[in-house]
Amino acid sequence: MFVSFIGGRSVCCPHFGARRGSLQQQLQFCRRLGTLLSSQSADTASSQPSKAQPKASGTHQDTMAASKAAAKPKEKQLRQKAAAAPTTMKAAPPKDTVLLPARLQADGAELAQSVPSLRAELTEVFRQALETAYPSANIEPVVAQTNEPKFGDYQCNNAMALFGQLKGKPDAPKNPRAVAEAIVAALPSAEYLADPPTLAGPGFINTKISSRWLGTRIQNMLRNGICSWAPRLNRTRVVIDFSSPNVAKEMHVGHLRSTIIGDTLARTLEFCGADVLRLNHVGDWGTQFGMLIQFLAEAGPGGLTDPAIADLELPQLQGMYKASKKRFDEDAEFKERARKAVTMLQRGDAEVITAWERICEASRKGYQAVYARLGVRLKERGESFYNPMLPGLVQMLMEQGVAEESEGAKVIFVKDKEKGPPLIVQKSDGGFGYATTDMAAIRHRLQDEKGEWLIYVTDMGQAPHFEAIFAGAQKAGFIKPLPSGRMPRLDHIGFGVVLGEDGKRIATRSGESVRLVELLDEAKLKCKGTISERRQISEEELDKSSGIMGYAAVKYADLKNNRTTNYKFMLDDMLSLQGNTAVYLLYAHARIAAIGRKAGIENIASLADDHSIEVDHEKERALAMHVVRFPEAVEAAVEELMPNRITDYLYDLSEKFNGFYTECHVVGDKQQTSRLLLCEATAVVMRQCFDLLGMTPMYQI
Repeated sequence: MFVSFIGGRSVCCPHFGARRGSLQQQLQFCRRLGTLLSSQSADTASSQPSKAQPKASGTHQDTMAASKAAAKPKEKQLRQKAAAAPTTMKAAPPKDTVLLPARLQADGAELAQSVPSLRAELTEVFRQALETAYPSANIEPVVAQTNEPKFGDYQCNNAMALFGQLKGKPDAPKNPRAVAEAIVAALPSAEYLADPPTLAGPGFINTKISSRWLGTRIQNMLRNGICSWAPRLNRTRVVIDFSSPNVAKEMHVGHLRSTIIGDTLARTLEFCGADVLRLNHVGDWGTQFGMLIQFLAEAGPGGLTDPAIADLELPQLQGMYKASKKRFDEDAEFKERARKAVTMLQRGDAEVITAWERICEASRKGYQAVYARLGVRLKERGESFYNPMLPGLVQMLMEQGVAEESEGAKVIFVKDKEKGPPLIVQKSDGGFGYATTDMAAIRHRLQDEKGEWLIYVTDMGQAPHFEAIFAGAQKAGFIKPLPSGRMPRLDHIGFGVVLGEDGKRIATRSGESVRLVELLDEAKLKCKGTISERRQISEEELDKSSGIMGYAAVKYADLKNNRTTNYKFMLDDMLSLQGNTAVYLLYAHARIAAIGRKAGIENIASLADDHSIEVDHEKERALAMHVVRFPEAVEAAVEELMPNRITDYLYDLSEKFNGFYTECHVVGDKQQTSRLLLCEATAVVMRQCFDLLGMTPMYQI
């Protein structure tokens, strides 16, 4: 798989799940997820994870190896089923078809679980009921969480649509309610259903989950580890390209979204068992380097061999870059010398290359300091990596007739010539641009890196560029069927801009972009004051804790928003102890940790080996139900590539816990062990959510 984060647009469905999406959107998800699960239900019992506690994140190589071995016969079954029921899983599209403006993928679910989510299990039993009651209907079950828990936990919403489909046919049911009655009558028995389903309105089927089953489900998670609830992907190789700053320029607030959205999606895919390669496509090549190198050559007595160049730091480089740009624009003779420096760089002049490497290294140190604070891992692979590939790429495209000459340039017409501009792969002066580099990158990631999923995360303004790149790659034949028979999936994941409190793009008083490190420093400083007011701790611990809280606050405030929208950067609101903030959530987790300390039990999870979880109180049940729905939140985040599906779930989880904690006494109660286990399960899920979001949990604040 390949995932890239640069900027761009949203191409995934902006709404997902029972309570947020339309009936059509629910049907789309159930169709994609349910097809796989229908072939897996018989294998669920034999594929449960062992009791060994997996790590909170990672590639899960052992689990994936077993999953891949088990997947082969299932994939064959799926292909057979796709041929028999094309509305369930469509055949892969022709290679010259672009399914969506910035998304190219084969149809079929991305999630394949050995331990299905609760909604997936319900979807499967309703599938069986639909096939039994109406075998010729060929309709996918639509199962959603109910809006009102008093009516049930989940709802099947197929009756009205199915009634419309059958209306006018022989022996057609009289009304939607009759359809629902037939579905209920055909439902197979399921241990997780507490009571027979009930009907509401014109034919909504409400189901209630067994409280005993909820307790057992959570108990098994505590025994086997949270990774036993991780969805499993059909694709195992992901390459993620995100952050992508420019060399010799400090990271600014605009890089924040790409960096943390990309990191969260990478973490989530890794949790789901993917082998993720995180790439940082830095801007480390181009005409701007001739400008900067020539400026350095003339700035000191030693020219490019001056030892002081090796000691330059990123803020100094950025100042020199601004000065060189001003001189380049105003001094024609300097501009000509800068262009000659570019030529020397491209030819590999030793002295110029050494200066370029020093510039890159100084920039790298500056970026890495920010990544370390944010807990982000990246492998640098900048534009210069692909530069040697560009001449051969253009030659190949011309020889194959994919590219053609137009007004002196070499271009690919990805649309009809009269409908839009072409993709320029070589300019009329013989130079190469971003499009050429991105075409080389997409080919390398698909063919050399064996990417199965390519995702680019950039600002929304990059949408037309990636639409053209994806179409150009398909026209060039880079996008070919995988060994599994599926087509690679390509996504451009876009996001909005960060605004100041005035509602305008956030900037300094002089109009420049705000440095990212300044925002992080300010968040950390304010958290120091907050923590100092509550606890007396060492300076070292205070520094560490304030960093954890401050950086989490900045991340969470961004990630909780739908990534396609703009949001206001309001630091005081981010650091509030009330409402949907990272600080509030960290306090909630610390409160759970305090309960464990009060009970005096070091390893609460180990109690699950010998003690069951009783779910009797109304608030116990509400919390247990939400804990069990964690896999559904991960499914939503993966299907939509929307981190806010995780943040929404996490905030709701903390609210459910607070309701439980207010009404259910834990330590000293006759139900102490059961309720401690429920507290621990809540904490385990919270910590996994924190990990997916790149946040560090706090056990005491």
